[in-house]
Amino acid sequence: MQRVLFVGMALALATSAWAQSRSQTQNVVTQSGSADIEFILKAAQGGMGEVELGKVAAQQATSDEVKKFGQRMVDDHGKGVDELKTIAEHRGIKLPADPDAKQTALKDRLAKLKGTTFDRTYMRNMLTDHRMDIAEFRRESTSGRDPEIKAWAAKMLPTLEEHLKQAQSASKSTSAAAN
Repeated sequence: MQRVLFVGMALALATSAWAQSRSQTQNVVTQSGSADIEFILKAAQGGMGEVELGKVAAQQATSDEVKKFGQRMVDDHGKGVDELKTIAEHRGIKLPADPDAKQTALKDRLAKLKGTTFDRTYMRNMLTDHRMDIAEFRRESTSGRDPEIKAWAAKMLPTLEEHLKQAQSASKSTSAAAN
């Protein structure tokens, strides 16, 4: 009789702990509005894309400035994606495993280019991409609902702004070299 009572109590405690854990996970996901979740998914794919494109640039660029920029993309965006993975895991959000189709197509296109044509095309895309990223990260850092996601976006914003400045400088150099 004591054994049955003990098993019953253990089962009740385990069920209660599971329900509480599930409830906490749901609360975290609910706290993150759908716009926050959409931001996380897009930021993860964008970061992965920057890493992949940066690897190509670090290997293939003609200009040392473009190579350094590419390596910085690998380092900074790789770190950012790692941080984002932790945030997503705490919310039970599964991040995409790969960059989006647009970035994959760009990577394939860039892989076929050589010399200053590669450098100019890569940097032109980095200018456009970082301008859009800054706008999205600024919007999330000010109007996101989830405090941790807002804080991450705010933390990443100065890095993205530095990337844009560096991209502008490298873009001018590659344009001048082409003329």
